[in-house]
Amino acid sequence: MTELMVGRRRGASPGRIAPRRGAAASGLEVLLIVCAGVVLVNLDLFVVNVALPQIARDLGERDLGTLSWVLNGYAVVYAALLVFFGRLADRYRRDLGFLLGVAVFTVASAACAAATSVAMLIGFRLLQAVGAALVTPTSLGLVLAAHSAERRQGAVRAWTAIGGMAAAVGPVVGGLLVAASWRWTFLVNIPIGVAALAVGYRRLPHLAGQPTERPDALGVLLATGGVGLLTAGLVRGGDWGWSSPPLLATLLGGAVLVALFAAHCAASRNPLVAPALFTNRAFTGASAVAVLFSASFAGMLLSIVLWVQGYWGWSALRAGLAIAPGPLMVPLVSFGVAGALIARYGPAVVMAAGSAVFGAGLAWWALAITVEPNYVSGMLGGMILTGVGVGLTLPTLMAAAAASLPPQAFATGSAVVNMIRQIGFVLGVAVVIAVIGGSSAGAGVPLGVFRNAWWVTAGLAFAGIVPTVLLARVRPRP
Repeated sequence: MTELMVGRRRGASPGRIAPRRGAAASGLEVLLIVCAGVVLVNLDLFVVNVALPQIARDLGERDLGTLSWVLNGYAVVYAALLVFFGRLADRYRRDLGFLLGVAVFTVASAACAAATSVAMLIGFRLLQAVGAALVTPTSLGLVLAAHSAERRQGAVRAWTAIGGMAAAVGPVVGGLLVAASWRWTFLVNIPIGVAALAVGYRRLPHLAGQPTERPDALGVLLATGGVGLLTAGLVRGGDWGWSSPPLLATLLGGAVLVALFAAHCAASRNPLVAPALFTNRAFTGASAVAVLFSASFAGMLLSIVLWVQGYWGWSALRAGLAIAPGPLMVPLVSFGVAGALIARYGPAVVMAAGSAVFGAGLAWWALAITVEPNYVSGMLGGMILTGVGVGLTLPTLMAAAAASLPPQAFATGSAVVNMIRQIGFVLGVAVVIAVIGGSSAGAGVPLGVFRNAWWVTAGLAFAGIVPTVLLARVRPRP
């Protein structure tokens, strides 16, 4: 909290920037370099979705609840460490933090590709998440500090749009790679990571840290334990029974840890998440939209992959290509439409419209998809609508949140909203698995159950319209 107040009183600068060698890298160069790391992190969030059926066959694991931890284990650790590393990034050199994160992620990717069991794969995915959690806040901190105040919202929209496009295109890339082997979904990260390290070391500017306090490790433990237990309860509810003592104990334990985390943040002199952040209407509204929209997005992606591969019997490559029209809409809408709409109507209207369009895409699937493959009339329209929704909503909420932050809290504040997004991803996957049950890859699950999942995820997207009222009075800067 103190860092926010000091920043407002003194007008602290984003940090002293100096080039490594030669002329200073421009803001565009910094954006391009760090976006290589952002692509790695976001691509890997969802590229594995398409690979799950092949991983299950190759490693001998047919239980969807266990397999889901390949996705959710990554997301839980990523979410829990984002703010912790964001605080470290505010305190220490962000360029070195970014390079270290890329290095850890690249090494862990190689280890994932060599895994011989699901348990081993999950363990290496957790190490990947550590690197990802370091890359995200340091990359955005570098982008914000490298751009002048009037250019920051545009830079954040570009940073977010590239990350959102990488996440959305994950199943498409995954489908192409899985055609060779699921291990290529991890091996592909290695050349990208090595290139980012080589260019980043030479060109990224030195960005000195701010004199902030050390981050709070207890908050990390409480947040990780709470989100992890809640996720485990949702994933295993169908197997254990929704009224069984083990499930109730797991959910209660998760709720208690989350409550302790909130109480600790409120009482601590140096909280992991400063309550002062949420006194800002723009930041609070964007954060609330983030958790609901991200849950809907993750549920959408997992459910359609399980449906087309498990029920329509399509290959991973065909499934990835079928999903492609959605991701293709993301950059078109983000760069070609969203900026002009924000300038004219403000972020609240754009986010509300994006959430509504995204929810309409899921409702399309619930109403139109049939047991017999009907891609053009059943799946395509919903895929395009969800892509438009991502392009409108995701860059807008990130830009609105970042624009409300003081310079010395760029990394921490961006880490908070990204942590909230990741928690939404975790909950979205868990909710879909809870609705469709533990059947592997969707085999034998009636269409009605998947329709229920699409209605639930559509409801989450529509619910994201409600918190946009907190942004209703926030007007775009000139």
